[in-house]
Amino acid sequence: MVLVVAHDPAWAAGFAKEAAAIHAALEAEAIELHHIGSTSVPGLVAKPILDLLGEVADLAAVDAAAAQFEALGYEAMGELGIPGRRYFRKMDGAGQRSHHLHVFERGSAHVARHLAFRDYLRAHPAVAADYGALKRQ
Repeated sequence: MVLVVAHDPAWAAGFAKEAAAIHAALEAEAIELHHIGSTSVPGLVAKPILDLLGEVADLAAVDAAAAQFEALGYEAMGELGIPGRRYFRKMDGAGQRSHHLHVFERGSAHVARHLAFRDYLRAHPAVAADYGALKRQ
């Protein structure tokens, strides 16, 4: 069973907090972070897992920073089925997934796809409501 809950306005602050921690941990590594997924769309029901999308100049730098991600509680999962991606997951104190981090090189079509989907749902509340109803089913 997949847990889907009502939108929590605290998710935006949770993203900001996590993005600040990642930026601080990576120091010299330049990463642009975006809040994506259902938790990034106001009013949309979602699994209570924050999705972050990172854009970097070079995935090799992400691979080299694995220890910094691990220090933040992330588990490096490699591409995990999507070429050109680095995927990380994080668990909360109860052992439940709390964060997903998807990192791609700047210019990736995957970045454009994720941001376009998020932005479309944000701009079209009726479509987001229909999507939420489907998710509840």
